[in-house]
Amino acid sequence: MPRRTPPPVRTAAATVLAAAVTLAMTGCGGAARPSTSTPLVEHGTVRIAASSETPSFDPYSTFGAAQARYAYDSLVSLAPDGAVVPGLATSWRASTTTATFTLRPGITCSDGTPLTASAVARALTYAGDPANQLAGAQTVLPDVPFTATADDPAGTVSVGTATPFPFLTRTVGLLPIVCPAGLDHPRSLDRATQGTGPYVLSRYSPGGPYEFTVREGYTWGPAGATTAAPGLPARIVISVVPQASTTANLLLTGGVDIAGVDGPDRARLTGHGLSATDVPTVVGMTFFNQRPGRPLADPALRRALVSALDRQGLANVAVGGTGRPATDFGAEGAVCHADLAAANLPTQEAVEALRAAGWTRGPDGRLAKDGRPLRLRLITSPDLGPTLPPAAELMARTWTALGADVKLVTESLPALVNAMYQTGDFDIVVGTSPGFALPVGFIPFFSGPTPAQGLNFAGVTNPEYDTLVAQALREQDTEGCGAWNRAAAALFRAADALPIADGRSTVYGRSTTFATTFGGQLVPTSIRLHQ
Repeated sequence: MPRRTPPPVRTAAATVLAAAVTLAMTGCGGAARPSTSTPLVEHGTVRIAASSETPSFDPYSTFGAAQARYAYDSLVSLAPDGAVVPGLATSWRASTTTATFTLRPGITCSDGTPLTASAVARALTYAGDPANQLAGAQTVLPDVPFTATADDPAGTVSVGTATPFPFLTRTVGLLPIVCPAGLDHPRSLDRATQGTGPYVLSRYSPGGPYEFTVREGYTWGPAGATTAAPGLPARIVISVVPQASTTANLLLTGGVDIAGVDGPDRARLTGHGLSATDVPTVVGMTFFNQRPGRPLADPALRRALVSALDRQGLANVAVGGTGRPATDFGAEGAVCHADLAAANLPTQEAVEALRAAGWTRGPDGRLAKDGRPLRLRLITSPDLGPTLPPAAELMARTWTALGADVKLVTESLPALVNAMYQTGDFDIVVGTSPGFALPVGFIPFFSGPTPAQGLNFAGVTNPEYDTLVAQALREQDTEGCGAWNRAAAALFRAADALPIADGRSTVYGRSTTFATTFGGQLVPTSIRLHQ
């Protein structure tokens, strides 16, 4: 029998937009490990828990981008193993400055309008126009200007850039395509969907729940997936459940069918017959403020402080158990991910390194240089994860033992973002990883202007990184991984940032199976509901 729609769940305040780009946790995906062999449910309802509400379903907005996969398709898709597979396009070719996609015939928008190459080019142009200030689209698209053109008789869409960009297929190709009816009335996209995807938004309530209804005749999903597959739900209902403990309870009691859970609540879900897929993450991404006048503008001081840390102990705290020190800035499964940290982080003896840099301990045990004491403002927020304040506290204790005067401040997420992007009043910030799937995503955070002109909130200046990035941008797709990894290694050697631990979150299913892509995002056409 179809599942009944659950009652609305209590809402939570939406997170800060700026943090959604900078402090997102992501990882690679996979197929959920099956826990049931019971018969499939036809035309049923799957209930999904989301941790925050969606004030806009515009796929080019920050919030709508997270739910776009249900109602919108892209030119290509990512398989659970990270491979690029056909989406709206059956084939494509790309260089570092051009990409051409050939559309699948017979695609229609949810209003019945046939999708043309011109419509796709129009959507790409609209999403990429800086004047439209579409934050969600900008996190997907290349960070270089591009133009999009169409050949309707040939069914092809071409994109060109004035400067090299190596990942056109994995950026332009993954943008959700809004149909002409949506582009004609962009404000309507907040509460209605106008795409080619397998579902349409059929009910919206402020704070949730949100309901999607399946489309009949859909045959152009990732790698040719269709909505005629047995067990595919006829409805998807998304409720907002902000607390991980509440989400875990609902999974155990049958209140929801699919939900992501991280932290200690995962232990409660083991052994209860739930399907599951693990999502690698990076926990405790730490930035050091290098702006003029801040003490950590001195690279020798940064290296000394990093070398003093017990990375294994920090990793254990950051994951709330036995952890593994992070190996890279991004999570396992990211393009060009490599084991870089251990071989490149500073390892000198901290006290000697401090002395060599001119920092000496006075009679009171405090470090000072040229009569100026070493004072550090270390900030973090439990809103980004319950283990971050304890990890920051361990850092503070270590540096205090060396003689630094460390002020540990636990902030709300808005206050943390304000310190990072407005006041600049911090020396160390411990958050979650930017976690981009592509190494190009890190560029504005490790180079370029500081806010408000840019995103380099820590004022990182690393000429070696900049040179290697320029080289990597001239190489196509993963051919440049060697240069990208050397660039990341340069950041580690300069102690420009420190990822603390490789972590895991898990997406669970009750009487369901499914696949996820990078970041634990559900593949809607993979969801199957069982009795």
